[in-house]
Amino acid sequence: MSAHDPRSDVLAAAAALVEAFGRHDTEAYFAAFAPDATFLFHTHGEPLRSRAAYEQLWATWEREDGFRVLSCESTDQHVQLLGADVAVFTHQVRTTVRAGGEDDTVEERETIVLHHRPGGRWVAVHEHLSPAPPS
Repeated sequence: MSAHDPRSDVLAAAAALVEAFGRHDTEAYFAAFAPDATFLFHTHGEPLRSRAAYEQLWATWEREDGFRVLSCESTDQHVQLLGADVAVFTHQVRTTVRAGGEDDTVEERETIVLHHRPGGRWVAVHEHLSPAPPS
């Protein structure tokens, strides 16, 4: 039996996702999600039922608003393992974005559900973002 703790692999997968998002690397960011991943954002009125739907929304933000992620900082990270192939990653995020020619920093809470795929890769299958409560 291996002494390896899969939490470190989940944290590494989550870190890669957050880092790609924070540098507006859309190719690496969207590659961290399964094609059938789902998304719930407090800033968008309806659930997104696939990675492609999110990619289309993102492209609309870029085209219509000049949207760009400038930075993203993840804190208060927690991994909950559910068996050998499902993990729930929660954290606080502080993100600075540019839209409409103005920069804005937002504080949010995020849950990302990851699934362990053949070959050892953890892939995000669901993301839920909500505003952080006032401090």
